[in-house]
Formats: sequence, structure tokens, C-alpha cells
Amino acid sequence: MTGSTEQASLEARHLELCNLIARYDHEYYALDAPSVPDSEYDQVYRALQTLENLHPTLITPDSPTQRVSGSATNAFNSITHRQAMLSLNNAFADSELEAFDKRIREALGLAQVEYAVEPKFDGLAITLTYESGVFTQGATRGDGYKGEDVTHNLRTLRAIPLRLNCQNPPQLLEVRGEVLMLKRDFEKLNQTQSNKGEKQFANPRNAAAGSLRQLDAKITSTRPLTFFAYGLGAAESVPVLSSHSQAMDYLTSLYFPVSSERDTVMGLAGLRAYYQKIGQARDKLTFDIDGVVYKVNAFNQQNELGFVSRAPRWAIAHKFPAQEALTVVEDITVQVGRTGAITPVARLKPVFVGGVTVTNATLHNEDEVRRKDVHVGDTVSVRRAGDVIPEVVNVLTERRPVNARRFEMPTVCPECGSHILKQADEAVARCTGGLFCPAQRKQAITHYASRRAMDIEGLGEKLVDQLVEASLVHTLA
Repeated sequence: MTGSTEQASLEARHLELCNLIARYDHEYYALDAPSVPDSEYDQVYRALQTLENLHPTLITPDSPTQRVSGSATNAFNSITHRQAMLSLNNAFADSELEAFDKRIREALGLAQVEYAVEPKFDGLAITLTYESGVFTQGATRGDGYKGEDVTHNLRTLRAIPLRLNCQNPPQLLEVRGEVLMLKRDFEKLNQTQSNKGEKQFANPRNAAAGSLRQLDAKITSTRPLTFFAYGLGAAESVPVLSSHSQAMDYLTSLYFPVSSERDTVMGLAGLRAYYQKIGQARDKLTFDIDGVVYKVNAFNQQNELGFVSRAPRWAIAHKFPAQEALTVVEDITVQVGRTGAITPVARLKPVFVGGVTVTNATLHNEDEVRRKDVHVGDTVSVRRAGDVIPEVVNVLTERRPVNARRFEMPTVCPECGSHILKQADEAVARCTGGLFCPAQRKQAITHYASRRAMDIEGLGEKLVDQLVEASLVHTLA
């Protein structure tokens, strides 16, 4: 085999392995449907590493082995976006949505307009630049006109292709999207932080932003970040695309992850139906969202509508009711659970969050109260997701009044006067009263009568409360 023939064969093998890994990454991170087990993936990856170790001239910047390369940087350089990353105007009330649709219809002279609709990711907006099909630069949104160069960190995200999946790649393509952390990955990360004795993150968005802005890309590579594309920026020599939905299909073909919840709808009724649908599915999604986005689908109609100030006329974000809000801790009391567990509860100044008025929030246990440093009188951020019990996320210590009071765990049960004990191997303190304790007795009977136990119809919480308070029931027997 001649030298040139051998080199061509090596380059072909290198490209084959790179393409195979790119396909596996796409299936795993974008489609959530891996076609091979991890062992097979590792085998292909090691084959690529071995080939590059034997023939270093084959290594290219877009090789999967080069995702984490280079040393830590001292700062992020500023980048001017080729095309501004403008923010969207917001709609909170149905009347604002109605006004948006009316403006669009009147401006276009149409009775009904087709919209592209998609969830509004609660992450960090970024732009990815590809030149001749190769990822060359990534930047944060910044102020919309200038962002920070986070290329090295973005290269570590396996959800982001390093080379476009197409035969004739465009000379230039800017892909707009969101870096975020899936709910399950966020929980695992916080558990890891807790095990290390390090500070936990307040929410997935903060975790994603902090992870992406690490000065050392090796640290970013250890964080479980992902990416979803939601649009195009500047582009040269791309196929003719007539609508946003076509553009998203194009990005899908290039191996970019896009939301499977995206859709197209007709008119105001379609927008309302989509908002309700995503709102009901919100808690079941694998990632956090804070609303939905509506865009006029046809590009020629978008161009006709243009922009106003720093936002496009043809798009709007329809926000969900806030799931976090600030309020004041008016008192901290304790509740007694079925097993005697003593749970501190923050009694809050009423606040509207997640679509309901919240007056109480769990503090879990004494250790959690100490970790979050919650005092009576503190201003706190409260979170509510779906039907989950509201919880205190963090404390705004800078707003702490001088008369704020530290919480002390009681030594006797407020329900029965029995001693409260905390075992050395448990985080939870417990009332030692057993079924003598009316609080434990009520919950034990309620649990006994529940559908998953004896399934006793008609024996609900209110009736159980009355039976125990009237001293008519003392044991399950």
C-alpha cells in the first residue's frame, strides 16, 4: 500500500469513527433513544483514541476526543453577535395574548395566522457558530448584542455536535438555543455536592449558568449540562427555508436536539389550547420551563412584521404564574408525622406562587433549617412546583431584621408532651409517644384506611380527626 493510499485509508477510518460517535451522541442526548449499550460506545471511543495516538496528524478540532482540551482561562472574552439575540416581550394575562394575536392579524391583513409554538426553556441562552460545518465559536446572550466567549466549555457538551451532519455544510450557520440541566441531573448534582460537603445549587438554571461559566472547561465537563436548539441566527448557503417549523426540522437533520413538544397551531384558539396543554404537562417534563413561546411561523410574514425596540413584533413569551416568590417568615412551628417525625414548618406571610396562595412551607428537618440559616422574620424565596409541598429555597440574609429569631427544636412533642429524640444516624427528630400521640394516631388511622391499605370508604381525614379528638378511637384495633 502506497503512503498516500494508506493515509487516505486512515483518514476514512478516522471519519467513520467520528461519525459513529456523533450518531451515538445524537441518539443518547437528543433523542433519548440510544441504539447501543455504553460498553459499545466506549469501545468505539477507545478505537478512535488509539488511532489518534498512533497517528496524531489525524486529530482535528472537531474530533470527539477534543471536547475537553486546553488549559483553564483567566477570563471570558467579549464577542459581538453577527445578528442580535433580542429578548421577547412577555404576556401574563389572556387579554395580553389576545391583543398580540389581534396586532399580528391586523398588520398582516389576515383572519387567522399560523404560529410555531414551543416551551420556553428556563436555562441560559447561547449562540453556536459553525463555519464550513465545523463548530468554531460559542457565546452567551449577554446584553443581546455582545456576549461572553464560552467556546471551550460548550465543546464539552455532548448534546452539541462538533461537526454538522450533512454532505454540503453551509459556509456559516449560527444556531440559537438554551443550555440547561435536566431535573434528574440537577438532583444528582446536588446530592454529589451534599456528599462532598459543598454548597448546593438553588435551581437547575443557576446550576447550568454556574457550570457553563467555569474558567476551567474540565470542571464544566463534569457537570451534566444539555442543550436544546430553538432557532437560527446568521446563515450563509443554507437550504431555502420558508418557516420556523422548517428551520427546526433542518436543525434536527443536522443532529441538534430540539424540543419534541414544539408544534404549529392556527389562530388564538390554537395558542390557548397549547398553553393549557403544556401547562398541564409542565411537571412531567424532564426540564424546567417558565412559559411557552409563540412565533409567527412564516418567515416572509416575520420580515413584514419586523421589530419594535429590542424585541420582534412576530413573537411573544406567554409566561406561567411564578413558581418562586419572596415572602416573610412570620413563625416556625413543628408538625408531627405518622412515624413521629418532627418537621419544622415556616409560617409565611401569604404569597401568590405557582397559581395558589401559599402560607406554609416545609423546612424538612433541623439540619436543613441550620443549612439554609432560616430565622423567624427573614425574607425568603419560596418555590412551589405542581402539587408538591412549597419549600423555602434560600434566605435573603441582607434583608434580615435586627429582631430576627433563631429556631430552636422543641424537646417535647407539642401534641402529647412526650420527649423528642434524635438518633445519631438520622437527620429526623421523632416524638416518642407512638399512638399515645394524637397526631401520630390520626395519621396512622388515615394511612390504615387509605386506598393502598384497607381501602375503607368514607373514613377520611376529617372523620378521623373527629374520632380521635372525641377520644373514641385509641388504637387501630
